[in-house]
Amino acid sequence: MFSHVMLGVNDLEVSKKFYDAVLGTLGIGPGVANKSRYFYRSPGGSFGITIPINGEPATHGNGSTIGFNMASPEQADAWHAAGVAHGGTTCEDPPGWRDGSVGKLYLAYLRDPDYLRLASWPDVDSPDGPPGGPSPASHGLQNPCSLF
Repeated sequence: MFSHVMLGVNDLEVSKKFYDAVLGTLGIGPGVANKSRYFYRSPGGSFGITIPINGEPATHGNGSTIGFNMASPEQADAWHAAGVAHGGTTCEDPPGWRDGSVGKLYLAYLRDPDYLRLASWPDVDSPDGPPGGPSPASHGLQNPCSLF
């Protein structure tokens, strides 16, 4: 559905260190410079960070979340830890299993250095099966975090 996602940031180099670390846990290489932007590419699309071209400060979107697909809960934990170690902050609950409308989901949330909300969603089955149930994909739902 998406070709790319671009986020405005206030300190390009601080944000690059953060995104190099968190996206590195997904096997994505360091950001590639392009003017006042960095791009991260994967077979599923591109992700970019930029200083806003209108010269105004970047602000976070209240109620907005950018989600990243994970291969496993362990990868989500590594992603979360890398983010916290590189200037991000935990938001909501710590990474872990949560009850959702389609069963249990393993989720981890972060705020980046500009306070943008990020999520991870490994597309895996709940370890306890019913009543937690199978993964959302088992219900025919596509992981909304599947850009990467």
